[in-house]
Amino acid sequence: MQVQAGRYRGRKIRHLPSRDIRPCSSRVKKSLFDALAARIDFDGIDVLDLFAGFGNLGFEALSRGARSACFVEQNRQALETMKQTAADIGAGASARFVMADVTAFLKRQEGPFDLVFCDPPYRWEDYEHLIRSILDTGLLAPGGLLLMEHHASHDFSPSRGYLFHKDYGTTRVSFFTPEPGAHE
Repeated sequence: MQVQAGRYRGRKIRHLPSRDIRPCSSRVKKSLFDALAARIDFDGIDVLDLFAGFGNLGFEALSRGARSACFVEQNRQALETMKQTAADIGAGASARFVMADVTAFLKRQEGPFDLVFCDPPYRWEDYEHLIRSILDTGLLAPGGLLLMEHHASHDFSPSRGYLFHKDYGTTRVSFFTPEPGAHE
């Protein structure tokens, strides 16, 4: 894994072999950031990377100009690996690392963030509650975007705040906004 564009382009993102962490593939990451670049300006935004794994998406956002990224991960080894990556690429001052269960973190009412990446395990039981917890609590800034990575069998198009989705084989990324009536 490596950063694809921006000031840290080509820098390696450390990772460990793990069955518990499913990093976003390079192909999916490139497509997501192409879609994001058409919708937002990364300069000066605040990013939240939930279920961060090794921080692939958050580090990419920092590289493209985000002011800050908060990485939330409950796996201690993954969190330490992200801290090493931040030090390696010189992003330590812009990165904050929180070792926590995402559900517990969401109850803290932090934010707002302009961009939220959320990549729960595919076996996650209540995606709708997770989406509402992000959209309804002020965690996501007005006009902000939530990207939820999930198995392509889930269809969130009837969900409040849904904008659109992109499919990558068995992976789907659904885009949401806190704005009411935001269906495209």
